Amino acid sequence: MEWKIVHIDETDSTNRWLKSHQLIAKSQEPMVVWTDYQTAGKGQGTNSWESERGKNLLFSIFYHPEGIPANRQFVISMAISLAIADALGEQIGDVSIKWPNDIYWRNGKIGGILIENRLSGQIIRDSIIGVGINVNQQHFHSDAPNPVSLWQIHGQETDREALLHEILDRFSLYIHQEIKERYKAILYRRKGFHPYSDKEGTFMATFVDVEDDGHLLLSDESGKERRYVFKEVQYII
Repeated sequence: MEWKIVHIDETDSTNRWLKSHQLIAKSQEPMVVWTDYQTAGKGQGTNSWESERGKNLLFSIFYHPEGIPANRQFVISMAISLAIADALGEQIGDVSIKWPNDIYWRNGKIGGILIENRLSGQIIRDSIIGVGINVNQQHFHSDAPNPVSLWQIHGQETDREALLHEILDRFSLYIHQEIKERYKAILYRRKGFHPYSDKEGTFMATFVDVEDDGHLLLSDESGKERRYVFKEVQYII
């Protein structure tokens, strides 16, 4: 896949930049914007993303899927998650994906993804994939519970642009492959019983499956199967 890559010094949000930029209206070519600093970087929901200027990899992808139905949009989440996890895993090992698409090193969060899909009937028209990866930041000051960076793990500066290209190369491959089993194989807490919480309280459960539409299936200690969409269940870490 050939990418049009744009670098900008600063923006409020790379996702918002792509959505508002006139090139999207004129062209369907895959496009990436990456920046040194976001003034209003977002995570899922109301979460913010702490990032020191020029230290981390902050980018968004504009991608026009070919024939991916709306009920299978989770394949986009799997493809970008795997691309990031594999690229980072080559450097540091012990990388996993915390369902649906947080990137973890051991019990620390090293990356996050925010995906916004637009539909045309029952087909995905286009997708904007926002990514934040903690790369060269040495200290975190927000109240986020468990951030970690590549620098904190291996003590070396990482070329952010080279890492971006590696992730894009992998995403270009994975989006066209059958990757569900590979995705499940590197999920965080994929083995054993672990603590979770939902609207009914806390419980212990083990991983069962991720369905094609992205639902998470857990089995609690009584053998009861529990099925969740994103934000309906929390990992207790």
